[in-house]
Amino acid sequence: MKRGKKYTEAAKLVDRMVQYDVAEAISLVKKTAVAKFDETVEAHIRLGVDGRHADQQVRGAVVLPHGTGKSVRVLVFAKGDKVAEAEAAGADYVGGEELIPKIQNEGWFEFDVVVATPDMMGVVGRLGRVLGPKGLMPNPKAGTVTMDVTKAVNDIKAGKIEYRLDKANIIHCPVGKASFTEEQLADNFNTLMEAIIKAKPSSAKGTYMKSVTLTSTMGPGIKVNTLKIG
Repeated sequence: MKRGKKYTEAAKLVDRMVQYDVAEAISLVKKTAVAKFDETVEAHIRLGVDGRHADQQVRGAVVLPHGTGKSVRVLVFAKGDKVAEAEAAGADYVGGEELIPKIQNEGWFEFDVVVATPDMMGVVGRLGRVLGPKGLMPNPKAGTVTMDVTKAVNDIKAGKIEYRLDKANIIHCPVGKASFTEEQLADNFNTLMEAIIKAKPSSAKGTYMKSVTLTSTMGPGIKVNTLKIG
């Protein structure tokens, strides 16, 4: 794959054989984010678990202290007085049954997170095939199936992110933008890592934190020393 001149120059700053301390890794991520837009800084965390086993799933949500730097559009499935509550909390869209054909047939996806009250999960369940593959299905573990829609919407707008294993047992999460200060990125990164360490399944054996890489949208991967985390 041919890389651009900027990427090649930025990559020279990173020694691929070195595992950097968190502070050094964050400093390098900022230096290597040289695109014309404000790149997202992402953490890629490879865990020593087997997500095919239900008792080794790692999934949850955490509010990043400085947010993600991205404005998040929230859709709430609710009925009765919960509709007004969701609107008052700042949800971008609120509805019920009438949204099913709009999403299913018209391919409407003008939202980033879906929240649902438990009594609406029968309706939302019918969208499993379209929401599931996009990672948009509400889930009690992530706090997106709840009667407390005010808290759910407020947390998401404040920078709450979901983390979950992919098929290769890796978690991919944003931890901010390249324009954030090093302190803000470090706070966000450490908050995410604490949550993932706490979520360690009791059945997980051997090394839990296999590898951690920080990268910006267009930048090179920077390995973080897993022994210095947590």
